[in-house]
Amino acid sequence: MSQASIGILGTGSYLPERVITNEEIASRVGTTVEWIERKTQIRTRRYAAPSEATSDLGARAGIEAIKQAGISADQIDYIIVSTSTPDSPQPPTANLIQHELQAHNAACFDVNAVCSGFIYALALAQGLLTRRPDRLALVIASDVYSRSLDFDERRTAVLLGDGAGAAIVGGMPPPYGIIDFTLLSDGDAHELIRVDAGGSRKPASHETVDSGGHFFTMRGREVRDFVLERVPPALDDLLAAGNVPRNAVDHIVPHQPNGNLLDDLQEKLGLRHAIVHRTVVDYGNVGSASVPLTLDVANRTGAFRDGQLVLLASFGGGMAIGASLLRWMRCG
Repeated sequence: MSQASIGILGTGSYLPERVITNEEIASRVGTTVEWIERKTQIRTRRYAAPSEATSDLGARAGIEAIKQAGISADQIDYIIVSTSTPDSPQPPTANLIQHELQAHNAACFDVNAVCSGFIYALALAQGLLTRRPDRLALVIASDVYSRSLDFDERRTAVLLGDGAGAAIVGGMPPPYGIIDFTLLSDGDAHELIRVDAGGSRKPASHETVDSGGHFFTMRGREVRDFVLERVPPALDDLLAAGNVPRNAVDHIVPHQPNGNLLDDLQEKLGLRHAIVHRTVVDYGNVGSASVPLTLDVANRTGAFRDGQLVLLASFGGGMAIGASLLRWMRCG
């Protein structure tokens, strides 16, 4: 295994049972179904049950990835969880998932790069496994945004849902596996997407609750401008670093912010030979789970063939951009 590449051996995902239609959310936020679909292309999204938290969704996605990879939970050496909606400030959500899975041999920790978190976590997994390709990592992205929505702010409330995606990462024969990453952050733009209260600067209090400080907020137009300006050159740099022609990319699995922004980004990227995979119509924006959830849907429907180039692309609060290029090897 000393010459092994590191790649994805299995994928999984989980969505809560409760389907939130546009009719339901339109009446709640005071708008129309036509407005929601015209502005977002989203038709439904999922909300976690009252008994479900981020770790519950993540554990169920992890179980599906474990099954597809044909391993057992006690073979996992690392559990890395991407979330910006943890069960609680501590312990790490990864440790709660470890307990649920009974993955007793795993070292566990969380990553928060908001909607880019899965790719950041995937990069960390590759780094850990490059020196020990005989080991296995379970990388999970799970978010429950329905608990932090301001239903008086229709532009964000209609976008977000809950879900989880996962991947088993380990050694595989070259030329398959992860080719390269690009990770970029712009802290100067940190105010574009935020939840102000609940941390050490503004701890939870009657005042922070009354003022709406625990709600998710986003400056949508500025986020759009950031994505369209910064994401295409980041992906160009990633392809150039690997001497990969633009027309060689077979599939793009992007973050799913809303359908209209994906249309604009697809046009801006100009990767016309690639299939752009979407789940936003059915599931909305599920935060850092968007990329692995969409990856799992594509994988399980047989969209990828051995040897094809798959480009993962994410962007979100911080602001953060993450992208990874993989040469796919069939899972399961």
